Amino acid sequence: MKQYLYLLTPLFAWFITGCIKFAFNCVKERRLAFDLIGYGGMPSNHSAIVSSIAMMIALREGIDSPAFGVAIALAFIVMLDANSLRQKIGQQARLLNQVSANLNLTNKPLRERMGHSKFEILAGIVSGCVSAYLLLILIG
Repeated sequence: MKQYLYLLTPLFAWFITGCIKFAFNCVKERRLAFDLIGYGGMPSNHSAIVSSIAMMIALREGIDSPAFGVAIALAFIVMLDANSLRQKIGQQARLLNQVSANLNLTNKPLRERMGHSKFEILAGIVSGCVSAYLLLILIG
């Protein structure tokens, strides 16, 4: 199982963070919020995935390894994208939905919940790092 640790880490972080996000959304909405599964929300699943692999590399190989440098670079790209570009996409969807409603168009509304706040990204980082640490304890 140890030989698959680098493969299992992001999958484990994705699963754990997805469960946390689903539970958070259910409590917030006071219902089973299956329709809110996807992009956006608390915590950031994308941030958790890239943070988990960076953390696993740091724990197993050290922060001076080239792999850790690559993992951190990838993590920054993903997190910057989640905070800026994807939020802009959500804003455009909101505007297009307003225009569509004003024109009385009957098309399905675009999903407006895209991207993450800095706090949601931070929560994803924590979730990913904790997931990696737990997996290392369990398997490692």
